[in-house]
Amino acid sequence: MNANAIFINRPVPYRDGLVLQEIILEKRIRDEIADTVIFLEHLPVITLGVRSKPEQVLLPADELRARRIELTESSRGGAATFHCPGQLVMYPVIKLGAGKADAHGYLHNLEEVAIRTAAGFGIAACRRPGMTGAWTEIGKLSAIGVRFKRWVTWHGMSFNVKPDMAGFDAIIPCGLKGEKIASLELILGPRCPAMAAVRQSMAGHFAAVFGHKISILHRSSLTPGNISALLDLLKTGR
Repeated sequence: MNANAIFINRPVPYRDGLVLQEIILEKRIRDEIADTVIFLEHLPVITLGVRSKPEQVLLPADELRARRIELTESSRGGAATFHCPGQLVMYPVIKLGAGKADAHGYLHNLEEVAIRTAAGFGIAACRRPGMTGAWTEIGKLSAIGVRFKRWVTWHGMSFNVKPDMAGFDAIIPCGLKGEKIASLELILGPRCPAMAAVRQSMAGHFAAVFGHKISILHRSSLTPGNISALLDLLKTGR
């Protein structure tokens, strides 16, 4: 099966990424476009999933503003997460159906993508029973929070490459008190790969795990003015 991958090279506000997802989601439900996977980085933001609790945010609003960290609610599953430049975020908008995973299997496949991506850079990552995501010996490397609409997926997975780790001190990550957070940079130091290399690797592993042939569409940035041009590319597959 064919799928499009969108590479957005400049960090975008959380809301802008959400709007793009919502537009693509509705078009995928109507079969106007193929399965699409968005790869991007966000500007600093704490997102509160549907299972979040107020006490999962550890800093007051004025300090978050001083640090230029946005705080916003999200319709995805899960609890509080932190996103910032240096963290790769993958948003698959794909239709689950015959021959594809159910909801539980879909989450398992996302974890597999994270585990294989880490392995490609020499890092052993694993699952934890009863939890969602991917862990290393020093902490959680990848977080997952998804939602489904008419069996089309949206939201997705974050993967820490070289983010500002201080931002995670502002929350109880994923609602897991005392949870340590890992990144490729923490583990590999100066051998940490560039974001572009990690993104390319993850796209390849996504294709292998989900059985897609990926066509990559590059975008240097995301603005309201270029969303329509991007959607035209998705329709034509060029």
